[in-house]
Amino acid sequence: MAPSPNPTRAINVNRNQERSPAVPHDAAATLVDVAQAAGVSLATASRAFNSPGLVRKSTVQRVLDAARELSFRPNLLGSKLRAQQSRMFGVMLPTLENAVFADCWRGIEDTALAAGYSLMLVTSAYDPARERERIEYLLRHRVDGMVLTVADAARSAVLDQLDTEGVPYVLAYNQAAARGQRHSVSVDNRASAREGVAALIAAGHRRIRVVSGAFAASDRARQRFDGYRDAMRAHGLAPAPALCLPSHTASNAEQIGALATGPDAPSAFFCTNDLLAIGVISDLKRLGLRVPRDISVLGCDGIALGALVEPPLASVVQPNAEIGERAVARLLARFDPAAAPGGARVTLLPHGLRLGGTVAAPARGKA
Repeated sequence: MAPSPNPTRAINVNRNQERSPAVPHDAAATLVDVAQAAGVSLATASRAFNSPGLVRKSTVQRVLDAARELSFRPNLLGSKLRAQQSRMFGVMLPTLENAVFADCWRGIEDTALAAGYSLMLVTSAYDPARERERIEYLLRHRVDGMVLTVADAARSAVLDQLDTEGVPYVLAYNQAAARGQRHSVSVDNRASAREGVAALIAAGHRRIRVVSGAFAASDRARQRFDGYRDAMRAHGLAPAPALCLPSHTASNAEQIGALATGPDAPSAFFCTNDLLAIGVISDLKRLGLRVPRDISVLGCDGIALGALVEPPLASVVQPNAEIGERAVARLLARFDPAAAPGGARVTLLPHGLRLGGTVAAPARGKA
């Protein structure tokens, strides 16, 4: 369930803000300073952050305004908020509109409930700025650990802070660095995409374009594009820029049409997820193009819905429910190292290829 709007949302720290005269410029503001600036008791200031429903809205706002003025930010990520185990895990996924994450959630839920843990689910809407707010929301509810999918694991300030504070979490779909300290469960996004594009090339395609979501919102999409470039270059072909679309679910017929009917029209599209691929097929049909007779489409994820469309969606397949299952198993192992299934922090699950359907050899003269 998505959280309701929370008046205790994250307060942005701006170290360049002018401090209240009551606080020395080189001193970190404390909750006592905030209480004094807001004209409330220390207990009221604490409740404004931790139990805002018990405090008048005007008072909460006054405390938040004072905190912002003093560049004060409550430590929501510290272990003090987790002094007692709640037997609850927090889960943050980008969305449930994409069946990939719905399948993953099923694996998470089955495994966590079997181990006696309840779950709290939030979504980030692929928004890096929203991730911190959602993670703090989970920790306000005293979760013992988290399963997270973030926009960019390598450049995530909130993951850096979780690491510093020692908060246990496991990444799902994000592929952690092999020599790093983070735990993750995923497929090898670059290698799986490389294999998928190589299959298109083996079918006779030479002009292949990538359709993707925003790279800033998904490091998986960027890694899959890297796999496309690897495959193209390995076969002496020039990779083309990706077409990054703003939405996975809305029609993008104008952008797709500009590519598919132009002078350098591709004979195949590689889409970095299946939901995009299904949308691309729909747009191509609106343009009067036949899939795969006029143009082939290869997706990536292997969602069950893809096998139900006509023709069935060809895809690079990953085990989505198992990613969720293994992520929870890894998180449980972090609380009991003796039960850990091996010492590796990074788990790469096998991928597969589902060909045929929307992929065929290019029409004569259109490779």
